[in-house]
Amino acid sequence: MSLGEYKLSERSDAHGLLHTPEGVRDIYNSECAKKLQVEASIHKMLGLYGFKDIETPTFEYFDIFNKERGTIASKEMYKFFDKEGNTLVLRPDFTPSIARCAAKYYKEEELPIRLCYNGNTFMNNSRYQGKLKEIAQVGAELINDDSVDADAEMIALVIESLKNAGLEEFQIEIGHADFMNGILEEAKLDEEEAMEFKSLIEAKNLFGIEDIIASKHLNKELEELILKLPSLFGNEDDLSYAKTRVHNTRSIQAIERLEQLQNILRVYGVEDYISFDLGMLSKYNYYTGIILKGYTYGTGDVIVSGGRYDNLLRQFGKEAPAMGFIILIDQLMLALSCQKVEITTGSRGWLVAYEPSARKTAIDLVHQLRSSGRCVELMRKEVNLELETYLAYAKRNQCDKLYYVSAAEKIEEVNLLTGNTAKVTHEQLQNN
Repeated sequence: MSLGEYKLSERSDAHGLLHTPEGVRDIYNSECAKKLQVEASIHKMLGLYGFKDIETPTFEYFDIFNKERGTIASKEMYKFFDKEGNTLVLRPDFTPSIARCAAKYYKEEELPIRLCYNGNTFMNNSRYQGKLKEIAQVGAELINDDSVDADAEMIALVIESLKNAGLEEFQIEIGHADFMNGILEEAKLDEEEAMEFKSLIEAKNLFGIEDIIASKHLNKELEELILKLPSLFGNEDDLSYAKTRVHNTRSIQAIERLEQLQNILRVYGVEDYISFDLGMLSKYNYYTGIILKGYTYGTGDVIVSGGRYDNLLRQFGKEAPAMGFIILIDQLMLALSCQKVEITTGSRGWLVAYEPSARKTAIDLVHQLRSSGRCVELMRKEVNLELETYLAYAKRNQCDKLYYVSAAEKIEEVNLLTGNTAKVTHEQLQNN
């Protein structure tokens, strides 16, 4: 290394240029292969349910995600400007982008639209130290169907997608946005009180909740229900209990929707993965009906979130109900790893190392191997490197076999899984 090269390397390290900023990370080698495999397994299930791929830009106009849309706070977005002075943001959420596309490209379509996507969102949030700010997601949106059957199908799809990715032990918790909205109306909380109330429910702060409702002179049944909200999650018995404690139409209709949903999910045969949480809230204010979150052990965060948003597309010019969800790939990968779930990435590659004088034989060999669908890496052997160096390289790169083509154009096969070696011919490889 020259002095100039050394100084450049030193300067790069001193300025952190060899590292990533806080909240993002590199994914490489076997981890990247496993991540792609998990995404592919989920994508395959989405395709089996009839969902079609769509890609939206990584950045869009700020107004797509503004406060009126009910998405995340402006301060939590990565914002910048184009040359005309328009404010742009890295997408913090896929759903508004999909709503924009559906309103533009499917404006006249009245039958169900099924769209799915795979990409990253970006959250500039310093409150969650140690969490990723670039978040890999696979998601789906079912548009133009307001039925409880659509809710059930999407939840069943979530469950089948997680199972197809290799996860077996998980729970999908289901709530309803209108259940809480109805309680807020019945309790006659103003906007400021309602925001504080939701924060206390989310934090399960019983004392704070008591302070708010103490001055409201609520009937005993509603007061009892509100105080139980932080712990009101489980099975349909909780739905029945809540139904006897509320006296507003919105909350009652929300419970009835959940009861209908439960019956349909039994038909799908996925009821064992389902529980209800009537105190569930979402950071996205555009949800109008069913909301859901998925949990498993081995990760401290949700692996799935979603819900029904029947008013969002209207803001882009199309009257259409919709239901969607996202699977958080990084959290899912963490859970799979903690639960020791083996992710099979398909057949591993082979390495062909050759002496320069045997170039043609080696190239003919890799053509033959690749034509059968085998992943093969070709590498010329350097004079100053021993064959063991290439064996070690092949092992580091998860190769199953190494083929060495000698100067005499003989082919030696080394099985890296068993350690066996053998002399082989083109004809033998072709038969294999």
